[in-house]
Amino acid sequence: MDPSTQAPHTQPESSRDADALLREARALLVAQITEQTGITDERLLGAFLRVPRHRFVPPENRAFAYRDGALPIGYGQTISQPSMIAIMLQYLDVRPEDRVLEIGAGSGYAAALLGQLGREVYAVEIVPELAERAQNTIADLGYRNVTVLHGNGRFGLPEHAPFDKILVSAGAEDIPPELVRELAPGGRIAIPVGDDYSQRLVVGTKHADGTLDLQSTIQCIFVPLVSSAQS
Repeated sequence: MDPSTQAPHTQPESSRDADALLREARALLVAQITEQTGITDERLLGAFLRVPRHRFVPPENRAFAYRDGALPIGYGQTISQPSMIAIMLQYLDVRPEDRVLEIGAGSGYAAALLGQLGREVYAVEIVPELAERAQNTIADLGYRNVTVLHGNGRFGLPEHAPFDKILVSAGAEDIPPELVRELAPGGRIAIPVGDDYSQRLVVGTKHADGTLDLQSTIQCIFVPLVSSAQS
């Protein structure tokens, strides 16, 4: 048969069914996020609808990818609870024109969500295997405005600073001064602050004089931000 006369390629029925089920699972996750947090921002929730969380979860845990809970991703790290990420993103208020830095990229899921909201995203991950896996997932999904790099996020990413928004997806005893320096005037940082057992999400807005206006918000628990001595 002449190839030009063949019927156009169509997606197999089983693949269409699987895609529909995954879209439904993401919609149910968004409903859970709204119920848990009260967030109704359509732009923010739309990011959760579009980003396929199961792609950022190891195969053995993919059956649980759309539950509103944290999951292990190896190397002692986790992919954070979606409703917690949503709360952090709501406080950050990422705008379409923003350049964003994430510290503690882990699986790359939060970086992908940030990429749906901002103009350009850099994410730093200290575990090289996770950084490579996250960047590969991001690339496979075609998210061209998101870059995951291996490094010690405590020092930020000075070569790409300043940033309009900084998300720290790891708990710290205090806000690293390097991150404050890399935050643009008027920019905002969200970071869990406390010890390994008790943390609060702290949101800081940077004034022109370099100081931060701090707001202590909800309780949370994240894996610790690796210190310079451990790097």
